[in-house]
Amino acid sequence: MKEIKNISRSRAQESSAAIERLYITMRHLFNRGFYKPMGISGETLREALLALRPEIYGTIAEEKVELSGLLYVIERLPVGIEECRYINLTSDEGYSNSHFQAIVPPKRRRNCYRIDDEQMNVEITRGRSDIYDILTHLTFIFIESHKIKDRVLIDEDGRVSRDWEKLEQAALQNKKLTLIEREKAISHAANILGRTFAEVKDIYESFGNTTSPDRFLHIIYWLGKIAIEEVVDNNKRTITFSPILRERLGHHIHGEIWANDIKEVLQKNDLLSRPIHVISANMHSVMNSIFATHVLKTKFKDKSDFDIYEELSKPGAHDVRDKVEEFAIKHGMISLPDTSGTNIDVQIFDTAKIDWTKSAFAKAKIDKVSPVLIVMDYAFGEQAFETIDELLKPYKIGKEKTFLNVESVSIMGKAGILEGGKGDIMIPNAHINEGTADNYPFHNELTAKMFEGNDIPVFAGPMITVLGTSLQNRDLLKFFHESTWEAIGLEMEGSYYQKAIQSASKIRKSINENVKVRYAYYASDNPLETGSTLASGGLGTTGVKPTYLITIKILEQIFNVK
Repeated sequence: MKEIKNISRSRAQESSAAIERLYITMRHLFNRGFYKPMGISGETLREALLALRPEIYGTIAEEKVELSGLLYVIERLPVGIEECRYINLTSDEGYSNSHFQAIVPPKRRRNCYRIDDEQMNVEITRGRSDIYDILTHLTFIFIESHKIKDRVLIDEDGRVSRDWEKLEQAALQNKKLTLIEREKAISHAANILGRTFAEVKDIYESFGNTTSPDRFLHIIYWLGKIAIEEVVDNNKRTITFSPILRERLGHHIHGEIWANDIKEVLQKNDLLSRPIHVISANMHSVMNSIFATHVLKTKFKDKSDFDIYEELSKPGAHDVRDKVEEFAIKHGMISLPDTSGTNIDVQIFDTAKIDWTKSAFAKAKIDKVSPVLIVMDYAFGEQAFETIDELLKPYKIGKEKTFLNVESVSIMGKAGILEGGKGDIMIPNAHINEGTADNYPFHNELTAKMFEGNDIPVFAGPMITVLGTSLQNRDLLKFFHESTWEAIGLEMEGSYYQKAIQSASKIRKSINENVKVRYAYYASDNPLETGSTLASGGLGTTGVKPTYLITIKILEQIFNVK
């Protein structure tokens, strides 16, 4: 009989198991309806996150408080959530028609409502990925809050350190702190956080805004205060899921409304039977690629096309952006701001109304029937399946069905790269679902060769569709990159888009069986490089050239420009 070897698991295998545990636990807690993140019910989530130690959460498993990860998370959560003991995840339940003011996090489009001093409601209209995203972020900040509590709580009666008393005085002041007051507070905060004075000072202003320049102190104080009360008064934070959210999730309610709104506009404008090209991109690159160089040629006469795009991408460039948009609306563009709750705006371009001589595509060779472009803003995770699945279905009016003549679906997005750096381009030939290894190979109309000669490195190969970018760690990503998967990058929507396209074209036959697909991504970060994760900051202008290069290559194929 063969001797059974004692096989130890690699870190990549442990990480994979931790991600699986996280998702099973989150689904279980969702079905249960509520849980206490720092109590027994939240223990599995905390343990799995600490076992995983995702790159984006930096020093989560160490005693010192993680600052870059905290900034990344705070920008994706509503202002004031650190003060709330009760967080209620809801569906769209009518709060927009009440006296409650919507709070929208700067880096995540979701409506949140402060109900009272202790409760924050967060609207979930973008599917399960939105729930996974917010629960992992909340678990992270609650773990960090208990690190603060551990460093300031002297005994079980609630006595606290002098540093905490001084921080409390500074945080509760209603006036802007002077330089001396701020630096004194930073000194006390550094002791509490287990960080150097320089580290805290460097990141301090990134947390602030015009109305609250000293917000960093406020966040640290409230995270610590509620963690202390959890231990001293046994007053635990609670996360609940509304009954309506639990009932609606997974039924494509918002996606169906969103898709029907688009089809209704197509029908009203006699565009429903025309050849259609769907593009998932941002709300400026297609419009600017077609019209900007013509509209702004006199204003920026000595600048290259990419310089013009960079000018348009600057935060204060409202006037020039409005000028391009005004011209686009006069030449066939219809703007559809979202009203469905998906948070996905749409632009429709009727190319029959474009004067090609006044565009960047003077050599466009359009067939007798001019195509229609449907440009949709980025979806979020599983929401990509919901939206494209609904969009590709026939349009029903009474008992009549109108099938859409979809000729291509093009996806342009941001992704993490596993070889290379920020701003590089990735051209996938397959999407692999993390956790299940379900895989979606496809023929990509875009190739790496098309992007050569533009001073941007290009990589081609499979890409991983991950369950959440905030859950990836170095060991897992190295496995995907260095094993026979040979993955070039990671993103959150690719396999969901492809799953919807395949089911519509190959099984349901609601669109052309030979529909063309195009996928291209530019790198927002390299999570395998220290200091290059998403938490290290945005792309700045680095993303402008790859964004427009990808958009132009997609449009050249649609407009038959050789």
